[in-house]
Amino acid sequence: MFLMAIETSCDETSVAVLKDGCVLANAVSSQTKLHETYGGVVPELASREHLRNLMPVAREALEQAGVSSNEIDAVAGTRGPGLPGALLVGLRASQGIAFVLDRPFLGIHHHEAHLYSPWISGDPLSLNLDDFQENVSLIVSGGHTMLVYVSDPMEHRVLGMTVDDAAGECFDKVAKMIGLPYPGGPEIDRLAIEGNGKIHQFPRPKLHDDSHDFSFSGLKTSARYFIRDNPEVLEDGSSLRDLCAGVQAAIVDVLVKKTVRAAKRMGVRCLTASGGVTCNSGLRKALEGACIDEGFTLRLTNQNLCTDNAAMVGMVAHMRLANDCEFTSLDAEIIPNWSLEQLA
Repeated sequence: MFLMAIETSCDETSVAVLKDGCVLANAVSSQTKLHETYGGVVPELASREHLRNLMPVAREALEQAGVSSNEIDAVAGTRGPGLPGALLVGLRASQGIAFVLDRPFLGIHHHEAHLYSPWISGDPLSLNLDDFQENVSLIVSGGHTMLVYVSDPMEHRVLGMTVDDAAGECFDKVAKMIGLPYPGGPEIDRLAIEGNGKIHQFPRPKLHDDSHDFSFSGLKTSARYFIRDNPEVLEDGSSLRDLCAGVQAAIVDVLVKKTVRAAKRMGVRCLTASGGVTCNSGLRKALEGACIDEGFTLRLTNQNLCTDNAAMVGMVAHMRLANDCEFTSLDAEIIPNWSLEQLA
C-alpha cells in the first residue's frame, strides 16, 4: 500500500511517500533563511511559503519514490497543533488530494507523530515496534515540551507539559539576546561545547517541583538580567562560550532530571526523546549518561527526523490504518491547539 503524508505545522514544508510502512521518500523544504531576518518564525510568511513550496515538494517526493499520484492508496496530513495558517495549507492540500484521487484521508496529531519517531529506524526507514517497551517519552522543541507515559503503541497519557515557554523557545530567545543568528538553539549548542557550564549558574525552574510540568520563562528572564548587568561577557569569546554552556546546562538539567524522575515514578525502564531540541548534543549526551547510570534503555529519534517532517506523520497514519482506525472527514477543520490529552 502506498501512503502520502504532508506536514506543514510550522515552517517546514514536507511530503513523504511510504510503501507498507517503509519510507520511500521524505522531501523537506526549510524556511530557515526566510525567517532569519526576523529572528523567529513569522506565521503569515510561513503560510505563504507553504503555498509556494507544497506542490513542488510533493512532486519531488513522488519522483524520489518512483510512484505516480494515481498509485497512492491513502493520504495523511497534520491536523494540529501548530500555526493556524500553516496547518490550513497542508490540511486542505492533503484533503484535496484525497478527494481528487478518491482515497481515504487521515488527520494526524503532530505530537503523536513525534511521540513514535524514536521507533523509526532502518534502511529503508520503518516503524520497528517489535522491541517496544513501556516508556516515558520527552517531546521537546521550540513549540512544546512535555512528558508522556506510553504503555502500549497508541496507548499514552500526558504526565506534564510546559506552563509557559518551551525549552526550544528559551534557547532561541536567549540566543537572540546574545546576538546569535537564527535559529539560535543550534548556535548555543555549538558554542556551549567549548564552554564551562559551571562558570555561570542559572536557575532550574520547577526542577524540585513535585509535578511533571516544565517552566522556562524564569530562566529566560534570568539570562536577560545577567546579560544586561554583564555586557562585557558578550565581547569575550571564552566568556560567551561559558554563558552559552551555563544556559544549556540549566535547560538540559531540568529536562533530563524530570524525565528520569517521571520514569521512576511510573515504574518504567525505557526513555524516549523526540522533537527538534533532541538534536542538541548536550541533551543527547546527558540523557545517555543518565540512562547508563539508572540502567534504563534509551531511544533517541534519528537526528534527521527530530525536526518536523512528513515521514513521522506517515508512520502514525500507517499505524492507524493497520489498526483499522476511523478515517478523517474530508471537511474536517484544523485544530491549532489540539492537545495530546484530547487525542488519547
